[in-house]
Amino acid sequence: MIDLTTDRLKLRQWSASDFEAFAHFFADAANAHYVGGQKSREEAWRLMATYIGHYQLNGFSYMAIEDKSAQKLVGCVGLWNSEPWPELELGYWLLPAMQGKGYAFEAARKVKNYAFEVLKQPTLVSYIDPANTPSQKLATRLGGVYEKDIQLLDLGLHQVYRYSPNK
Repeated sequence: MIDLTTDRLKLRQWSASDFEAFAHFFADAANAHYVGGQKSREEAWRLMATYIGHYQLNGFSYMAIEDKSAQKLVGCVGLWNSEPWPELELGYWLLPAMQGKGYAFEAARKVKNYAFEVLKQPTLVSYIDPANTPSQKLATRLGGVYEKDIQLLDLGLHQVYRYSPNK
């Protein structure tokens, strides 16, 4: 997965300069509630390294979203399919100050199209906590259709939103 761009955004690999904002996001329990939970600085460092390692092993991962004009970190978007993850997932999160500006939709749509057009994936899902209404709305806006509830490993109950190439 090479760097991807939209009109406003650059989706790129993580760099050390992203770490302060990344660690700050995960230090707040409310921010991190739906994306694996609150993390210490060390845990946040390891998570960022995991994102980078996933990319090295699979050719795709969660990537940094950068506002091209401001050259500031907006959040994270990408594809995930680690062992024993059930199937390829489209995931996303935004820094609180960057929410409500259409960044998540713009970035996630670009990654979704990449998965279908470049990686030739037949399907793609988002796993969403049943209480995460904003993420459910975004998945629906992206063409995702609620399919079922599953127990997602040790992360609890999640809803499966499925995307198909023709939507």
